[in-house]
Amino acid sequence: MARLPILEYPDPRLRIRAEPVTKFDSELKTFVADLFETMYSAPGIGLAATQVNVHKRILVCDVGVDGKQPYCFINPEIVHAEGQTNAEEGCLSVPEFYDFIDRAALIRVRAFDPDGREFELTAEGMLAVCIQHEMDHLDGKLFVDYLSELKRERLKKKAVKKAKRAATDSVDARHAKSVPVI
Repeated sequence: MARLPILEYPDPRLRIRAEPVTKFDSELKTFVADLFETMYSAPGIGLAATQVNVHKRILVCDVGVDGKQPYCFINPEIVHAEGQTNAEEGCLSVPEFYDFIDRAALIRVRAFDPDGREFELTAEGMLAVCIQHEMDHLDGKLFVDYLSELKRERLKKKAVKKAKRAATDSVDARHAKSVPVI
């Protein structure tokens, strides 16, 4: 298994709409295992393939307290939604930012597992929120898109500054390593 790099907002690759999975093979199973490892080490409770720059309709999540309720949804579609909930969300692609987002309170999802078997699952609470959040990623949508324009612009400026600072720190670190210390 491998830990994959997670794209961060405002990276434009997060806006690419994912394509359906058509091949269920060992390569897919390895990728799903990598997604789980990446999600758990981040740490997070959900991760979509789009967030690791793989534009296939795959998401994983585990909202269990002990990390023992893993779910994998391939080519997921919501076939029923009802009610409304307002939950605080965060995102591995938008680190250190949280806000309240309206979502359906209960959903029924149809998807495939890594072996290509179709299944349906009814979800509510945090699991329903997590699935909807990750499905948005597969459509090139981020939870920040639900925020006011003012909040989104502030967040984008902050993210761009952080990326520039990280790039500068990286260059400084490489340069510092090449200079001998006497």
